[in-house]
Amino acid sequence: MTTVIKRSKIAAAVVGVMALTGVGLASASNPTLSQLQAEQTQTNRAQVASQERIDSLFEQSRELLGEYRAVVAEFEALKLYNDHVQALVDDQNATLDSLQRQIDGIEETRQGVVPLMYKMIDSLDEFVQLDIPIHREQRERRVERLRDLMTRSNVTDSEKFRQIVEAYQIEMDYGVGLIAYPGTLSYGGQDIAVDYFHLGRVAFLAQSLDMRNAWLWDNSAREWTRVDDSFLSPLTQAIRMSRRQTAYDVVRLPIFAAENAE
Repeated sequence: MTTVIKRSKIAAAVVGVMALTGVGLASASNPTLSQLQAEQTQTNRAQVASQERIDSLFEQSRELLGEYRAVVAEFEALKLYNDHVQALVDDQNATLDSLQRQIDGIEETRQGVVPLMYKMIDSLDEFVQLDIPIHREQRERRVERLRDLMTRSNVTDSEKFRQIVEAYQIEMDYGVGLIAYPGTLSYGGQDIAVDYFHLGRVAFLAQSLDMRNAWLWDNSAREWTRVDDSFLSPLTQAIRMSRRQTAYDVVRLPIFAAENAE
């Protein structure tokens, strides 16, 4: 019996040793709770860091997308503006081409206008010499001024042409209405102070300031002729009417009848 008890004790001791050995092995092969917690914490930190990187990349991508859209919008705006500017440039180029063609044609136009202006002055001079001598000296001076004007380089051709046309207009005005003006009449070797009067270009007369003598211009003979004393009073009235000194009325004045062509 004693032998059996000893064997039982030995077996229990062996089992105990084996149990202790198993616990030691198990402890050596499995992590402790603190290790697991540390690993979990590290994993969580890694996940947080990864999420932060993901969030950062997402924000960067959003910013880049916004910048891209802004660049695209700016590009479209610039394209529209460039198209607008190009249209303006094309229109300006067309205008410049048109102006250049006009400039190229100015010289040809000038070559035709300048001789025309000289012809107009010559015709005006001839007309003044052949017309009844209304304001003769003034009209002759006007023609001479036009001739002098043509040789002045500081006056544009357009201004020269304007003044020539203006001179023609003045000549036309002489043929309208009742006009009286003072002057000196050379007659019979004497210079007589007179009032000149003309009814358009129908009649041109002169009356001495004492109203005792009157003359009628004969354009065919290119000379003055005395008129009958019966015309003195009507002529005086006509002169006063031209000067707005009396009301308009019918007056009897001498004129030369037009010659019948044979």
